[in-house]
Amino acid sequence: MRTGDRAGEQGVPPLDGPWAVARVRGPSMSPTVASGDRLLVRRVRDTDAVRPGEVVLARFPVRPDLLVVKRVHRAVDGGHWVQGDNPFVTDDSRAYGPAVVVGRVVGRLWPRPGRLPADPGL
Repeated sequence: MRTGDRAGEQGVPPLDGPWAVARVRGPSMSPTVASGDRLLVRRVRDTDAVRPGEVVLARFPVRPDLLVVKRVHRAVDGGHWVQGDNPFVTDDSRAYGPAVVVGRVVGRLWPRPGRLPADPGL
């Protein structure tokens, strides 16, 4: 069972506090979020609670310096398989393998406050 703050156990830095604001850079999550969007993120302590389809903040053990906003596709050994909503950008699990989810995106703060749209592939 994957409970507790697993990010630190895998050599991946967890979020500093229970809440964070993430600024999106790049087109990998288009059309769900755009470059420049500000997202409200809540730290995840129990990675078992992360479900496919959720938009998350994650780090890759092979690139712990890289903090990404991606959509969870499934749980895998070592974390979660995450991919961007834009299939033409592959800075996700297709390039770096499993990711460690450190936060769940709660909603967009700016420029269009509110909940994120559902997975465009559904």
